[in-house]
Formats: sequence, structure tokens, C-alpha cells
Amino acid sequence: MKSRWLDILGIATLVLILIGLYMAFVYAQTEVNMGLVYRIFFFHLGAVAAGFFAIVVVMIAGIAYLRTNSRWWDRVAEGAAEIGVVFCMVALVSGMIWARPIWGVWWTWDPRLTSFLVLWLVYVAYLMLRASVRDDPRVARFSAVFGILGAVGVPFVIVSSRIWRGISPVLFQESQQGFTFGLTPEMVQTVFVCIFAYLLLFFYLLAHRVRIEAMRDDLLAIRRAHALTQR
Repeated sequence: MKSRWLDILGIATLVLILIGLYMAFVYAQTEVNMGLVYRIFFFHLGAVAAGFFAIVVVMIAGIAYLRTNSRWWDRVAEGAAEIGVVFCMVALVSGMIWARPIWGVWWTWDPRLTSFLVLWLVYVAYLMLRASVRDDPRVARFSAVFGILGAVGVPFVIVSSRIWRGISPVLFQESQQGFTFGLTPEMVQTVFVCIFAYLLLFFYLLAHRVRIEAMRDDLLAIRRAHALTQR
């Protein structure tokens, strides 16, 4: 039954990704000032949203693990951190590809870019900590606290451009009607489809990652039982 639901989730993810690709390259209009290069933002924003969501999952799973000591929550936290680091790296690379023709440089120490890089490094350090001693409950608990504290960086990255007036584009813009995206309706629809596609991909990868870690735990338990019988 679990495999069947995973297959359905995988098919839904693939279909939505294909729809997102069509909307990003065909459906959405070309931006007047940036031209075709702006289309990378559909994938950039999707990766950012999935990366932030993964960090939130790490925080929630860490809190649940500290309360319950359940190995399942620990698996979820570790898997979400691994996938979140990948998505954040995709966001960094895609942002650099966009910045080269628009800003004339691959990287600038803009407040949002710098804070996002620091956030990514925090969870790289989290994974290094997890890899140091995989089966030590003390490391798991310390990692849970580390992951919870690291999630504070998510709202900090979001508001950094408004606090320090950086040059990074601001998605929500103020107008007489309130907050707007500054995009055409077709662009807004494409952004949401791409973000949803990335989120589905995150859940699909996380489900497989948790299953792999559960299989690893089962294999380790079998090896330990076999070692006891050989004594």
C-alpha cells in the first residue's frame, strides 16, 4: 500500500513538473526588461520554497524527536535536511546564473544572498554533525536542537532585503491595492505551479529517504542479532 501511494505521488510529481516546464517556457510571457533569462526565476523560486519548507520540516521533526525520542522523527529530520541542502544549492546556483547577465557579476554580497549562503552552510554543518556518529542518540538530540535553532534563519533571509535595502528582487511589492507580485497573472500562475511541483518533489524524495533509512536500521538490527548468535 505504501509503495502504491509512493508511485501515485511520483506520477503526480512528474506530471506537475512537465506542466511547470510548459508554463515556464511557453505559457508565461517574456519579461520586458530581463528577456528570456528571467524564466530561470520560476525554477529558482521553486527551489527556494522547497529548501525553506525542508528546513521547517527539520525544525518540526526535531521538536517532535525531542518530545518523543522516536527514531522515525529523527529519520524525517535527517532526510529533510539532506534534501533541503540540495534544493538550497540549486537556488544558489540558479540565482548566480541569473545574476551574471543582469548584474554583470556571478556573486555580490547582497544581504539576502549572504544570509541565504549562511543558512545553507548551517545545514551543511548539520549534515556533517549527523555523519560524525550516525547511531549515537546524543548526537541525534544535539542535531535536533541545532536544526531547530538553524530554522530561525528562514524568516531572517526573507526580510533581509527589506531591512537593509539590498538589490535582490522583492517578490511582494506595495501598491495602492495592497501587496502585489509585480507580475502578470500568467507569470503568477506559473510561479505557484512551479513551487507546488518542487514541494511535491520534496515529499516524494523525503518518503524514499525515510524508507531507505528505515531499511538501514532493520539491516543493522539483523547484523547485531546475527553477531549475538555467533557468540
